[in-house]
Amino acid sequence: MNLENDSSVTEFILAGLTDQPELQLPLFLLFLWIYVVTIVGNLGLIILIGINSQLHTPMYYFLFNLSFIDLCYSSVFTPKMLMNFVSKKNIISYSGCMAQVYFFCFFVVSECYVLTIMAYDRYVAICNPLLYNVIMSNQVCSLLLGGAYVMGFAGAMAHTGCMLRLSFCDANIINHYMCDVLPLFQLSCTSTYVNELVVFIVGGVNITVPSVTILTSYALILSSILNISSTEGKSKAFSTCSSHVIVVALFFGSASFMYLKPSSSGSVEQGKAASVFYTNVGPMLNPLIYSLRNKDVQAALRKTLRRMFSRIGAGFS
Repeated sequence: MNLENDSSVTEFILAGLTDQPELQLPLFLLFLWIYVVTIVGNLGLIILIGINSQLHTPMYYFLFNLSFIDLCYSSVFTPKMLMNFVSKKNIISYSGCMAQVYFFCFFVVSECYVLTIMAYDRYVAICNPLLYNVIMSNQVCSLLLGGAYVMGFAGAMAHTGCMLRLSFCDANIINHYMCDVLPLFQLSCTSTYVNELVVFIVGGVNITVPSVTILTSYALILSSILNISSTEGKSKAFSTCSSHVIVVALFFGSASFMYLKPSSSGSVEQGKAASVFYTNVGPMLNPLIYSLRNKDVQAALRKTLRRMFSRIGAGFS
């Protein structure tokens, strides 16, 4: 992909989350803590799933990929975001900005479809438990995840390709903490009509299709749960789905607020506040939600810690 166009702007300045000096240090410490928890939580979950054979099932295979995506896309922009709080000017090159747009779009769209696949997985597990191993075979799981990453690639190419056609003449201060498509539109000295149309269409498809699929899956799951006679069975089924429902609500709610509204409505500040939830808070909470609400993960963690401490004890003996 050629990252050169006829723009006179060769670098951008990221304005950051706020311009109030008294908030810079507290926000730096807050988001540094969030980033550390995000890295430790997602990397820990990846390692935990990888080394425990009892977690080598489709559900945890998808969770492994969700943690991988969260780990990657939070790392696309958070280091630059943290620099905003400690430097007078946070400069990013034109090529670096376009690369950030591409990778951010790739991982966000991929996450949309991984969450959709996880909802389908829960539907099969609850509504067709006897056929679960047949329907969710290794080949099917790989194809579904491959499709998620292909959709991420297509969405990222559409957004970044359209961004490269824009020219940026004089203004180079991006009113955001990262290179996102909507704040960049405000700096363009050429028409952004096609770009806005692409955002509406691609964003609409990548939010609406997964949302409808997830809602349909859970409607069928709810219908199946209500037909379960035992209270224990209903409780177990609800517990299996609750973590995923919380993650989906947080991710799609904030993303919809950010991208499925006309560019003239609301303020940029509202957009930045909404984006914090799916760019920072979501990746941090996802491993915590799945760890604290999942007995299999808790059991695997206890087993791993016992194994680790026993080896440490053997080393000192």
